Amino acid sequence: MDTANISSSPIDIAGHSGSMTGHGISSPTGMKRRKTDIHIDDTPPPPPPPPRLLDYEPIIGQAVLDELRYLAEALQGKSVKMVNSTAMGGGVAEMLNSLVPLIVELGVVTHWDVITGGNDFFEITKAFHNALHGGEYHLTRKTQEIFLQNNDQNRKRIQFDEDVIVIHDPQPAALISERDARNAKWVWRCHIDLSNPNAEVWSFLKPMVERFDAAIFSSQSFAQRLSVPQYLFYPCIDALSEKNKELDESYIQQICDDYGIDRSRPVVTQISRFDRLKDPLGVVKAYQMAKKYVDLQLVLAGGSASDDPEGAQVLAEVEDAAANDPDIIILNLPPWSGLQINALQRASTIIVQKSLREGFGLTVTEALWKSKPTIASAVGGIPNQVIHKLTGALVHSVEGCAYQIRYLLTHPDHARQLGKNGHEHVKENFLMTTNVKRWLLLLRFLLGAKEK
Repeated sequence: MDTANISSSPIDIAGHSGSMTGHGISSPTGMKRRKTDIHIDDTPPPPPPPPRLLDYEPIIGQAVLDELRYLAEALQGKSVKMVNSTAMGGGVAEMLNSLVPLIVELGVVTHWDVITGGNDFFEITKAFHNALHGGEYHLTRKTQEIFLQNNDQNRKRIQFDEDVIVIHDPQPAALISERDARNAKWVWRCHIDLSNPNAEVWSFLKPMVERFDAAIFSSQSFAQRLSVPQYLFYPCIDALSEKNKELDESYIQQICDDYGIDRSRPVVTQISRFDRLKDPLGVVKAYQMAKKYVDLQLVLAGGSASDDPEGAQVLAEVEDAAANDPDIIILNLPPWSGLQINALQRASTIIVQKSLREGFGLTVTEALWKSKPTIASAVGGIPNQVIHKLTGALVHSVEGCAYQIRYLLTHPDHARQLGKNGHEHVKENFLMTTNVKRWLLLLRFLLGAKEK
């Protein structure tokens, strides 16, 4: 699933924020600087306090807030534990950072734990992730043992005293072995596109999933033949997070100056981890095709999640493909770069998400929320967000992506209307307060909670 929370790497850029520009791109003072001179602040700032429910009232209205409080009344004193594989990097961690404080504010005691593991474990779970998206993978007894042993170690380390246990994605799925010892409801929240999973890996995981009380998927097309109830929860963004809140124009310009982006020319951006399934190499090819006909710059801003060992290799491949093109700006950003990502998206003329597989694609949600004309692959949960020619443009190939870039850059009125429609679509369906409502309804159902 995925959004663009990302981790720093010493491969090419580090240091502090400054007015540097890409190789061959003029700075505000007319100087030329190399792309490798772009500096990224590698010191995490203090995290901002999470928004409170009242802060959302100007966006969603008082009636929606009252509905959330009403739904939470029957859950006072109940407790929930969320478990996933990383505290930083990826859309799951982003959503939990916003979801957990809001549920707590509504009176439901909620804890969030993160599993630990060595590189061997996360290499296996990354391979599982790719296989569940349809990739080839041969499951050996050794990989099964490492997966189960790591989960068993985490099972012994984590306390499971809550009324509802929510396990996110495959990495901690074997924690379900703790279920027999606890009188709790267990939910498996899958953020992965399971529409065509690798048979070996899914056959290994499916018996675990069927021990849960419920499974939740991000798109109707991901549903599987399971003996447990299945629910549809769209992932959501936090409209008040640093990545999505409104920004001063001066800050947006400062970020563009720092990163060598010329706002007098069209800017096409993809924000995502440096992951093959996000197809950054395909984006470079689409840019190169479109560049023959229209002027543009390409920004690829990303990194890797802590549970993804492939990020550095993919980044190196992208840098090779860019071939020192002065109009390709590659930014390897740390996971605390929400404000910078926000500014990059708001400065963009078009936003692209050319994934080969996708659980949902929260970077698409972010782009639509900012009223940006968005081009995205018709994979995973993206078609729930991008309705072709209404809220954005869906594509199926590098050539299709290049064509849509050309078309939207040469038809700005149509592009603006797509952006406007996309914003309204997100407001109706994909904001964090909608996610909170879904969770409250499910918790009430699982626990048999009734109004007092």
